[in-house]
Amino acid sequence: MRHRVKGKKLNRRMGHRKALLRNLVTQLLMHERIRTTRAKAKAIRGEAERIITMAKKGKQNPERFLHYRRMVSARLYDEDVARKVFDELAPRYMERPGGYTRIVRLGEFRRGDGAEMVIIELVE
Repeated sequence: MRHRVKGKKLNRRMGHRKALLRNLVTQLLMHERIRTTRAKAKAIRGEAERIITMAKKGKQNPERFLHYRRMVSARLYDEDVARKVFDELAPRYMERPGGYTRIVRLGEFRRGDGAEMVIIELVE
């Protein structure tokens, strides 16, 4: 049983896994759509949605804006992406209560290892 076990290991050590997921989330928020494996897409979906929710809270609560800004910046690799999250993405999803990402199965498998490929994108 995997009660209260959070996340997948993705066959990587902790440091490599954290860097991979952080990089994927940064790329997703930068390009708003990336192509990756199904396991990685499911692993980053929650973190991407948490970051957008933090940005929304920062926009709604001006006295806590700097706190949320620093929390978002700490979870992303690129400061320009953090700026984009606050300036473009948070206002876009202000009325939406959650569910900012969509995973679309491509029905194709990677040639080397047969991993299922998907597109994870931000909902319009």
